[in-house]
Amino acid sequence: MAESALKATNISKLFHDPVDTLVLKNISLDVKKGEFVSIVGKSGCGKSTLLYVLSTMDTDYQGELEINGARATGRTLNSLARLRNESIGFVFQFHYLLPDFTCLKNVMIPALRLGKLSYKEIEEKAYEKLKLFGVEEQALKTANKLSGGQQQRVAIARSLINDPAIIMGDEPTGNLDSKNTGIVFDLFQRLSKEFGQTLITVTHDEDFAQRSDRIIEMADGEIIK
Repeated sequence: MAESALKATNISKLFHDPVDTLVLKNISLDVKKGEFVSIVGKSGCGKSTLLYVLSTMDTDYQGELEINGARATGRTLNSLARLRNESIGFVFQFHYLLPDFTCLKNVMIPALRLGKLSYKEIEEKAYEKLKLFGVEEQALKTANKLSGGQQQRVAIARSLINDPAIIMGDEPTGNLDSKNTGIVFDLFQRLSKEFGQTLITVTHDEDFAQRSDRIIEMADGEIIK
């Protein structure tokens, strides 16, 4: 049986403004290494809130969270930041590339922040990640010179620079046309099938979700399927 990449046990969360509202209700899930999971549900069901708890960016919750076998709940902010930088890569609806930086430098930033490798090693690794997604010829162009689809591929390359245990995507195709949505899905599937990468994505795209390994459906802050 495959090992867990992420395990959440009895996760609950309150929003406190203007009144206390329970937005996540006793959620438990276990994502195995190499699994490609899509979290779906109507707007406001809590799926993005759940993703931010699972990503360790939101620590105001009840329950237990483990990432790659390490307990995440109860850590200091500095310890969590290091766990996040080492273990999780992020792909968002909007790519959040620095527009005046080259694509290569954008991909390098998380590894420079982590500080485990030399500048030259990080540069070489970043170029290899760009090459993996067919955008190596754009390496020295500034990010604002690329198309939306190319920018998202660079963002995916950036998410992989620290060899994370998990890639988390928040509507990663939400800002793309159907052609580029297909390209991004194929890249995600390749990461899962060829490289054993674990992927957890929140999406409104039914076709995207249906083609992933497993769908987790939410409603009113709970997993219903």
